[in-house]
Amino acid sequence: MKTYSAKPADVERKWYVIDADGLVLGRLASVIATRLRGKHKPTFTPHIDCGDNVIVVNAEKVKLTGNKRADKTYHWHTGYPGGIKSRTAGAILDGSHPERVVEKAVERMISRNKLGRQQMKKLHVYAGAEHPHEAQQPESLDVAAMNPKNKRSA
Repeated sequence: MKTYSAKPADVERKWYVIDADGLVLGRLASVIATRLRGKHKPTFTPHIDCGDNVIVVNAEKVKLTGNKRADKTYHWHTGYPGGIKSRTAGAILDGSHPERVVEKAVERMISRNKLGRQQMKKLHVYAGAEHPHEAQQPESLDVAAMNPKNKRSA
């Protein structure tokens, strides 16, 4: 018996579309990260990009549990002395690029190397309900039905 190791040419990629309306951010990001890595496939190989393409729509309507909308802060540094800046998750979601909250949540669940950057290129996040990937005929992935805790109504 030999261990199966997928080759890049053997990988079959699908397209999935996820509606993030009312979904809990961390749980959604976990499902997306699994799909991007390809860990849901029986042919998963750690050093090969086996994952699928994921389209996320309605990213602006994602939910955060507890007080995270007000308390969760994203920090970055401008590169200048004293240049540390921060913004709350609520401010980003209410701002002009609410899709960045979902992108950052998934990015921080993917490994930080060449393979992780290659996997992140297959993530397409849109704030509204429209996306330009209809030609790829994406399958709908119902994350809310996977677990009752994945969706919040309030």
